[in-house]
Amino acid sequence: MAIVGILQLFPLLWLFDYSLLKSGNFFGDAVFQFPSPPQWDNYVKAFTQGHVLPYFFNSLLVTLVSVAITAVVSILLAYAFTRMKWKFNVLFMNIILLGMMIPIHATLLPNFIIFNQVGLLNSYWALILPYTAFNIPISMFIVSGFMETIPKTIEEAAVIDGCSIWGILFKIILPITRPAIATISVVNFINCWNEFIMAYTFITLDKFKTLPFSIIQFVGQYSSNYGAQFAVMSLIAIPSIIIYLIFTDEINKGLMSGSVKG
Repeated sequence: MAIVGILQLFPLLWLFDYSLLKSGNFFGDAVFQFPSPPQWDNYVKAFTQGHVLPYFFNSLLVTLVSVAITAVVSILLAYAFTRMKWKFNVLFMNIILLGMMIPIHATLLPNFIIFNQVGLLNSYWALILPYTAFNIPISMFIVSGFMETIPKTIEEAAVIDGCSIWGILFKIILPITRPAIATISVVNFINCWNEFIMAYTFITLDKFKTLPFSIIQFVGQYSSNYGAQFAVMSLIAIPSIIIYLIFTDEINKGLMSGSVKG
């Protein structure tokens, strides 16, 4: 297990190691180098020349709004499909799940045309809408699997006590499905936080650019500042690591509980 742990941590350590190197030291035979001396100036350049702070807040806003909307819609859809019996239930559920088969970047051109016509280019919604739409199918699938394990007798007892549908959903189902919600929130956070191609296509104004744009600030026609690029990538990785560490227990509960009936 120690060997497996080291292998899993090596890419992260390699990333931070290379963020402290001079750009000229990248072209060597050594896979792992000890910076001597460490180039902390790479992080200074990341903040000053890479516009990390404004891009960070843009990424945070887009990601948090996308994750929140996805979680709310996924819970409502999962409850409607697993607890309510209505015509075309299975058909509509399968239609939504088909979204998992469509790569998000396959819709770049049609989304660009639509957003251009309705005036959504260079806005936060140009990223929030597609991020939310493509995260809903897999999120609903995970939450639905978790809800299937919840005994219906709990809801029946609540109905007898006079609880409404919304009361059942928010007072009973929501607290029980917290591990599943944490799981989809962390996964969707990472997906939205690291996405770049769609952001690069829909955003051209600096005030709406997200954190991955900081990397290309150090890419030149004839040379690139690799040390600063690795520093930016290290900064991008930190929030994802923190979020995952905070919700590790909830994620494990969600995966374990959602895999067993009863």
